[in-house]
Amino acid sequence: WGRGGRPGGGRGVRAPRAPRRSGGAVTFARTLMIYVARRFAAMTVAMLAALAGLVALFDLIELLRRAATRQDATCGLVTQIAALRLPFVAMQILPFAILLGGIIAFWRLTRSSELVVARAAGVSAWGFLAGPVAVAVMFGALATAAISPLSSAMLARAERLDAQFLRNTSGISALAGGRLWLRQADPGLDPRGVAILSGRPVGARELNAGEAFRLSDVSLWRLSADDRPLSRLEAPSAVLAPGRWIIADAVAFGADRMPAPAQRIELPTDLTPARIQDSFASPDTLSFWALPDFIEVLEQAGFSAVRHRLHFQSLLALPLLAAAMALLAAGFSMRSARRGGVAQMIGGGVAAGFALFVIDKITGEFGEAGTLPVVFAAWAPAGAGFLLPTPPALHLEDG
Repeated sequence: WGRGGRPGGGRGVRAPRAPRRSGGAVTFARTLMIYVARRFAAMTVAMLAALAGLVALFDLIELLRRAATRQDATCGLVTQIAALRLPFVAMQILPFAILLGGIIAFWRLTRSSELVVARAAGVSAWGFLAGPVAVAVMFGALATAAISPLSSAMLARAERLDAQFLRNTSGISALAGGRLWLRQADPGLDPRGVAILSGRPVGARELNAGEAFRLSDVSLWRLSADDRPLSRLEAPSAVLAPGRWIIADAVAFGADRMPAPAQRIELPTDLTPARIQDSFASPDTLSFWALPDFIEVLEQAGFSAVRHRLHFQSLLALPLLAAAMALLAAGFSMRSARRGGVAQMIGGGVAAGFALFVIDKITGEFGEAGTLPVVFAAWAPAGAGFLLPTPPALHLEDG
């Protein structure tokens, strides 16, 4: 018998303690996650504002240089164009702002030993990284769903002002570069027939009253579903009215190649002047929500929609890419300062971000050329972004 009448020899045997409640640990982990997420978000916003302002400043200088020889281009107009491009610039540099802001935020937390103490208290690295990753995904989703429509509208306005005052070119004629070729459905002679329309776009100053779009020197080929020629028309002009082409003085050539008397022909169409112009404009000038319907109309009209599909998939992949950038920043900046090599680790993170930028550009070029599938070309940078920080993050968690 031990002391106090308890069995166990000379030393008493303590009764087993009741298991401690884990509510305090869970609260501490949640509070730490929110704290790290707030530091990460603040530094990302600051970095985004700094980078966007720097790029906008260089853009303004370039616009001022181009406007020096233009009498109509005032300083206010140039400033307006630069301001209209600002949301588009912010969209482009958002992943790099997340990377650089995350590197600075995690490095400051590591230098002050806050993350070291948290890990010593038993909090997993994946636990306090959940907050920053969620913030990065939120930034990416907000940019795709909300900033993209605003950016596209403002960029389209900026491009129109740039073309009108700084390049002295505007309208379809400048975008088409000569003759314009259009393809659309034509159920008039064949239920599944196709019409191919070619002509020279007429400038806005040469349009008559009530005309929104007109082609001159028009040729129209009407084909069957199996691409068999049914008829060919030649006309001096064709006017695009709501829901139809109005072709005056059209001379039709049948299978015998003999011309028929000139007559007025109306060809139903789903095309509008805005859709024709948007087909030649950059996909960045189209809203994320308008892209699916526009791609469908574009393909029905015979235009290539590869660039628009690639842009749409890239916007869908932006939240995933933002999360990858957050993990990349954590994997290359959370090393303890006492181990040395902090500059090398931060430099490695910046180099990895630049590598992702190169991968994005290369896959985008291959996607536009049709060498790679559009979905793979758009999502490959985000997938590669998750592979790069995995070894450093696992090493960090292993200690």
